[in-house]
Amino acid sequence: MKFELGEEHLMIQKAARDFAIQECLPGVIERDENQKFPTEQILKLAELGFLGMMVDPKYGGAGMDTVSYVLAMEEISKIDASTSVCMSVNNSLVCWGLEAYGTEEQKQQYLTPLAQGKKNGELYIGAFLLSEPEAGSDATSQRTTAEDKGDYFILNGTKNWITNGSSASVYLVMAQSDRAKGSKGINTLIVEKKWPGVEVGPKENKLGIRGSDTHSISFTDVKVPKSNRVGEDGFGFTFAMKTLSGGRIGIAAQALGIAGGAYELALKYSKERKAFGKEIMHHQAIQFKLADMATRIEASRLLCFKAAWEKDSGKDYTESAAMAKVYASETAMWTATEAVQVHGGYGFVKEYHVERLMRDAKITQIYEGTSEVQRMVIGRSILK
Repeated sequence: MKFELGEEHLMIQKAARDFAIQECLPGVIERDENQKFPTEQILKLAELGFLGMMVDPKYGGAGMDTVSYVLAMEEISKIDASTSVCMSVNNSLVCWGLEAYGTEEQKQQYLTPLAQGKKNGELYIGAFLLSEPEAGSDATSQRTTAEDKGDYFILNGTKNWITNGSSASVYLVMAQSDRAKGSKGINTLIVEKKWPGVEVGPKENKLGIRGSDTHSISFTDVKVPKSNRVGEDGFGFTFAMKTLSGGRIGIAAQALGIAGGAYELALKYSKERKAFGKEIMHHQAIQFKLADMATRIEASRLLCFKAAWEKDSGKDYTESAAMAKVYASETAMWTATEAVQVHGGYGFVKEYHVERLMRDAKITQIYEGTSEVQRMVIGRSILK
């Protein structure tokens, strides 16, 4: 067992760190304030190969492992979680699912440009459409329907909280085709945003990750070719759950990065700010906060690496991914809040960044399975 990164991993980590500092940091506060989608940053991520990191090179991907993905997500999330979540969705929820379960035709038509992040010189990314107004944590309660018409489906319904909602060109949509079969009657369909009957709702005005575009997506009599179904009939719910397990590693890495970014800012500030005649890092109250931050972040990192290693090794990583996500997300929220406290009044204003990281941290406890859902997954695993 080794607790050190190899040369290739260190190169990827450095590339991601340099990208975050050089490309994401400038203007990050303004993008957050104005809810501006980071188009330039996403296009540059595509050039680095970071939008299809784990995809086989024959489909336009970078062919990297999951540990590399965790490293890149962590470094970018330290600076700009709005950019990193767009990257996470495209990698974990869209590209991975298509490569693992899509047909060769689907991979050629959709996966290749998605992994490259571009098509005909334009941004080309995907989105994952599972949540609905009445189907959040209870993902089996799908109201969106895909009526089987022989060689095509007719899709109707509404999806909520969709990351990359307006920027994506391709949607992976979970829809009910046979209500009598319950979760076994759900299918996953590849839907193009430009198709007739697809409507993108208004952008959500969010607490955090305000640069990413979150929308509701509605479908009215959208005709979807049967060839755009992913997997066999009724495989949709299983597809969603298997895909989300990998997605949780990405969100755990995002949370890890947010926590790390907040900690680094707090540490730096503690060395500069003086109170009662000395830098505040010399006060035990601050030292204890920093010590707890560093310890929780290191534990989160090891959980992320373990889940990534299990995924790369072909092992069942459902439990480890849930553990990594619940612990890293709660670490992110706690660390960012404490970082604001270390900064005092300065932590409450935007120019010091920590208030944004605190706002960004909260969503990591909610999306791709709430902390409560993660504990359900872990509980079922340890009690089986």
